[in-house]
Amino acid sequence: MGSSTSVVLAALVANGAIAIMKFGGFLLTGSPSMLSETYHSISDTGNQVFLLIGIRYSGQAADRGHPFGYGKAQFFYAFLVSVLLFGIAGWESLKHGYDAVLHPAHGGGGSTFTLFGTSVDPFFVNVVVLLGAIGFETYAFVKANAELQRQITEYGWSGIVEAFKRTSDVTTLTAFTEDAIALGGATIALVGIVLTRVTGNPLYDSVSAVVIGLLLMGFALALGWENKRLLIGESLPDEVEERLREAIRGHDGVVHVDRLRTVFFGPQNALVTADVSFAAGNDTHDLDDDIVAIEEKLRRVDDRVGMVYIEPEV
Repeated sequence: MGSSTSVVLAALVANGAIAIMKFGGFLLTGSPSMLSETYHSISDTGNQVFLLIGIRYSGQAADRGHPFGYGKAQFFYAFLVSVLLFGIAGWESLKHGYDAVLHPAHGGGGSTFTLFGTSVDPFFVNVVVLLGAIGFETYAFVKANAELQRQITEYGWSGIVEAFKRTSDVTTLTAFTEDAIALGGATIALVGIVLTRVTGNPLYDSVSAVVIGLLLMGFALALGWENKRLLIGESLPDEVEERLREAIRGHDGVVHVDRLRTVFFGPQNALVTADVSFAAGNDTHDLDDDIVAIEEKLRRVDDRVGMVYIEPEV
């Protein structure tokens, strides 16, 4: 959980700084597009606040009403981020870009203004702000990518695509996706602004906003879908479950594993239940020792194994 928190905090700092920069750009240039981007970055900052709330809430100790703890709170808040904030930001960007395509006059960057006695072109203000945004987003993206790559190495996944489908650390996954899209979006916006400047055609800037909106909405749906699998109760991968069965079968006195089930009840935290047939002749004390030993073995097989319930059958 500590690594997820550091990833989210890095994204929070980056998005907060970007929002301030964009708002400063709006105050200096009066550009409607920069104000729109300010709202976008404020929304991104809100994303991180939701994720931090999820991390804090999920850390509560188990109680009678929630005997397996509050770990799934992170799944819920990550789902809120993907569907509400990501979806809204994507829709607003798409709508703004579509309106600019239909009404090219809205794509103007504002007139030259004077700052500290020097005439300043709003174009260069927007470029500097976007370059700063790219710098901050790169910092946040590198932090999230490092954590995701660590998980890929630890669990033997083939790459980002498999990690996207298999990780239960949705907080890191959401931060990684958001940082990647924000970094790509700032780059696309910069290209659109530069092309509009070079060609004099505001369509490039408008189309950039449309593309960014579509990217945000597309990944909002993808993230929502990935959170859904965990909210409804996903198990550990088949190959991990097979290794768990082998660990139980290999224990002295075990005759057969009748049934084994797993389910995530929090990020990187799975419940394992198993009906295990033991050899006849074991007394209660021996069975208790065997069950404790099996539980320790299962946690060594995969560190995502949290709670273990063994139902012995003789």
